[in-house]
Amino acid sequence: MTTHKILIVEDEENIAEVLVAYSEQQGYTTEHFNSGKGVVNFVKQNPVDLILLDLMLPEVNGIDICQEVRKFSSVPIIMLTAKREEIDRLLGLEVGADDYICKPFSPREVMARIKAVLRRTSQPRTDMPIQSGFEIHKDSYVALLNGKNLGFTAIELKIFTMFFEQMEHVFSREDIINSVYSETLEMSDRSVDNHIKNIRKKIHEIEDGLNPIMAVYGVGYKFSHEIASDDGESGRKYTHKNAL
Repeated sequence: MTTHKILIVEDEENIAEVLVAYSEQQGYTTEHFNSGKGVVNFVKQNPVDLILLDLMLPEVNGIDICQEVRKFSSVPIIMLTAKREEIDRLLGLEVGADDYICKPFSPREVMARIKAVLRRTSQPRTDMPIQSGFEIHKDSYVALLNGKNLGFTAIELKIFTMFFEQMEHVFSREDIINSVYSETLEMSDRSVDNHIKNIRKKIHEIEDGLNPIMAVYGVGYKFSHEIASDDGESGRKYTHKNAL
């Protein structure tokens, strides 16, 4: 049986000691940092299976660490914070976190979240067929347009993949929340709209005016075979070929 390695980045000594103890009781090996300094370089040089990452850290904060790690790794990240405002939840997930836990928390809850995230992210990943310049590589957690990395966060990639796998199917905001967010997260329709907005923006940065994710008034969103431009006129249609 493979032992998972957990990186715990937490500056509150008592919390860190509890997390290390409970993780090791579950059979995980652990590494601990009490500040954000050096964390990114450590992850580059040492493979880990999951990161427990505090939001407020000395020297380098958790948001910056998460953003930097996501540039080269899809390692699961669970963010820990004492801040409960929805904007903080949204911010943490937009930079690529896989889950979010607010303090104070039960160590047993944290262990349950770790198991859930590891189970979800350990599923076999395969490359998906290319669709008119779009391609998704699940193994490396990357989506490309015309060979260029779209730079999606973890949540954005999950939403985009859901659309990509079922083109022309209309998903309500509730469908999206239930499919891609952890059941423990409190997400709103506005959160979904913000993620869709960010996905479109990143597509536009590579191909201006391209808008494959269309709004269906009063229902939700769909990924259309016939791409709409920003002025509402239909554009080119998708072609299909196998990924190389």
